[in-house]
Amino acid sequence: MRRISKLTRVAVGVASLGLVATACGGTSSESSDGDNSDRGVAIAYDVGGKGDQSFNDAAYSGLTKAKDEYGYKTADIEPTEGETDADKEQRLSSLAKQGYNPVIGVGYAYGPAMKAVAAKYPDTTFGIVDFVVEGKNVASLVFAEEQASYLAGVAAAKATKSNVVGFVGGVDIPLIHKFEAGYKQGVQDTNPKVKVLSQYLTQTAEEGGFASPDKGKAAAEGQIEKKADVVYAAAGLSGQGVIEAAAKAKVWAIGVDSDQYKQAALAKYKNYILTSALKDVGGAVYALSKSVHDKKPLTGTHAFDLKVNGVGLSESNPEYAKVPGLADAVNKAKEGITSGSIKVKTE
Repeated sequence: MRRISKLTRVAVGVASLGLVATACGGTSSESSDGDNSDRGVAIAYDVGGKGDQSFNDAAYSGLTKAKDEYGYKTADIEPTEGETDADKEQRLSSLAKQGYNPVIGVGYAYGPAMKAVAAKYPDTTFGIVDFVVEGKNVASLVFAEEQASYLAGVAAAKATKSNVVGFVGGVDIPLIHKFEAGYKQGVQDTNPKVKVLSQYLTQTAEEGGFASPDKGKAAAEGQIEKKADVVYAAAGLSGQGVIEAAAKAKVWAIGVDSDQYKQAALAKYKNYILTSALKDVGGAVYALSKSVHDKKPLTGTHAFDLKVNGVGLSESNPEYAKVPGLADAVNKAKEGITSGSIKVKTE
């Protein structure tokens, strides 16, 4: 069994760049003078791509942090609709051939491709988010999503007035089960009288569960009709539809991965985004980039949890502090999780 490290969180900033189409998916890149040996971090996006205001954008923030700090050349490449593992292999191989180091696959879907490609480029450090790939030159960056979701559940239980809250998962897979399990436990531990409505948008990512705001909106509307007045989405780009539905109905939404209250594309809905379950994907991308820059590349499995601030709960919305008992309950839950007195379920 490989050693699991816990990394210190690295704060990251968010920037935005335009996209340019390429044969292997849309890409955005920045460069400075120099040859391929100067190239830095490259990321290949998950389903939903850049602009999801959530998971992928969190990864992008880490790339921009590394670029700004080290003068890196960078690349960020979009997925293509209906792509295969072979397409992902080609994308990762192309980035390694161009001299990018590290090359990071954002999302579990890159697992098979990463395993195949990393073995062919032993001098390149590869990273993968949300999945473990065995390899001497691979860093697997995993998170305690259930812990952040537990805190979201505590917040939902404190904020609800109807005693009905909702959970919308993008795809019915083990990764998203972790979000649901933590959320449900947080709700029930806080107020056993609160009912949790759960729905998954699709069975597979190929069906659009992480990339269909219309599906997210419809699911949230259904839960709101059943009296849910707080809805938490772990659904990537589809979560934007959940937030839109919540704002329209004037109930609370809980965002995911990034602090969605601060996302410019969601500004018109932000007054109804109570909080977000945070996942410092950007910090992980930056940490791996820094390790390569320092010539001490990370490999093996690295776990980001609440204890190292790898996950958490945002407090950006001023209304967060106004919900009676919410902040105190969340802080108490944080203490319980980090001390080990609260064991959060993953399924």
